[in-house]
Parts: sequence; structure tokens; C-alpha cells
Amino acid sequence: MYVGRFAPSPTGALHFGSLVAALASWLDARAAGGRWRVRIEDLDTPRIQAGAAEQILRTLGGLGLAWDGSVEYQSRRLALYRDALERLAQRTYWCGCTRREIADSSLGLAADGAQIYPGSCRADVAPGKAPRALRLRVQGAIAFADRVQGEQRQDLEREVGDFVLYRADGMFAYQLAVVVDDAEQGITDVVRGADLLDSTARQIQLQRLLGYATPRYLHIPAAVNRAGEKLSKQTGAHAIGAGGDALRRALAFLGQPQADDLAEAVRNWDPALIPARRAQAAEP
Repeated sequence: MYVGRFAPSPTGALHFGSLVAALASWLDARAAGGRWRVRIEDLDTPRIQAGAAEQILRTLGGLGLAWDGSVEYQSRRLALYRDALERLAQRTYWCGCTRREIADSSLGLAADGAQIYPGSCRADVAPGKAPRALRLRVQGAIAFADRVQGEQRQDLEREVGDFVLYRADGMFAYQLAVVVDDAEQGITDVVRGADLLDSTARQIQLQRLLGYATPRYLHIPAAVNRAGEKLSKQTGAHAIGAGGDALRRALAFLGQPQADDLAEAVRNWDPALIPARRAQAAEP
């Protein structure tokens, strides 16, 4: 059975960009006759806003985006992430590099804006440095087909570098947690914003190393403001209300400007109507 999910971070109220992602994944699941799960990604504790998770859930319910089963919280799943790290022990190593040292390397930026790690600690942590973060040793390229964005290929070693699984601040990294969660919850289809497209190759590599199935991927354009910035709390995105205007705008963003309600939107759902681009203006 098709199993999809929406996995917001509780750093603030639901805004238009996150609504579009939620709606797309909900429509895709319902059109397939499948299940739709909600998972709260609350690992990054310094950024969590009190009451945000409950507010997000109330907004989803008020808009008619009902989920199946119980809501899962990453903060309650730490033992699963520890187990996954142990299983990856032969492919990981401790790194003592600071952000400044990595930024000073000559390898430049990855497609998602992160610094490409130069492999400085692959052999061992340099004398005088303390182990800070646990990295995965990557190798080769990952290719996959996205249902909207088409064929994708990323050379992890050249374009990303060995990436972090356990952070210097003592937190499990997003890439590890999301892979473990999707596998444990039986997620078959991941529908999310194209701002996460560049994370997919890393996640597929982890899935293969851990022996997990790889879900199908569908990356919708990321909703951006007039300045071309992704809608987020940091860029001043406004919280959406419980009325139908935001839902109608989200349907139009996804290629269904004529849909009068969710039932009609489910019947008319067609990912081919979604523009195959990385970003799309959310404001008229």
C-alpha cells in the first residue's frame, strides 16, 4: 500500500510554503488510495518553538488534511538513530574540523549551499584537534528518477563530500533521522519541496547501506517570495489561517486553480500539472 508523509519542523506556525508541501503529499496519497502519516521533526531543539507542533496539527485538521494513525515525534526515536549509527560504524569516522576550517578549503559549495567537505579527517583527526562530528565516508554517484523533476544524478564525493550523521552539538543529523524514520514507518512515497532535492542522493546512499527500500520521490517547486527567497520563518513567511483562501492558493500553486474542494482536487490530481522547476513564486 502507498504510504506517504508530511514531516514539518515545529519552528513556527504553518506557512504557505509548508502548506503546499503538506497538500501535495496528502493529495498524492489520497489519489493513490493510500495512507498519509504526519511526523514532527523536533530534533533541532534550539530552534523549536513552544506550542508550534500543536498549532501545525490544528491547522492541518482545520483545513481538512486528516492523517492516518498516530503522530510520530523524532525526539522519541533516539534509540533507533543510535542503532543505525552502530550499523554504519565501518563507514563512519570522527571529524575535528570547524566550520571555518571547512569554509577555508578550496572545494566550494554544494548545490544546497553547504560547504563541500574536503576529507581532511578521513585518515584520522589531526593532532591537537578534538573529535566533533561523525561523518559518513561517501563514494561514487547516485542516480534516481524524480516524478516531477525527472532524472537526477549526483556525485557525492565530488559534489557533497563526506557528510555529517552526528553533529558537534550532540544531535543526530537530519539526513540520518529522516532515512531511519521513513524506513521504520514504511514510507513508500516522499513528496516534498524541491529545496530538499539535493538531499535525496545522500538519503539513498544511507538507505542502501542500511538495507532499506528506497521510496519514490516527487519534489514540487519550493514556494518563494518576490525576492526569490524560500518561504520560511527566517524570511518572514506569514502563518496561514484556517480559512479556504490559503488552500485555494495552494491548489493553484500545484496546478489546480479550478478545484472547488479537496474531493475534486483528489479526483483531478496529476503530478504532470506541477511545473518541473526548482522554485516558484508564491505571491501574485
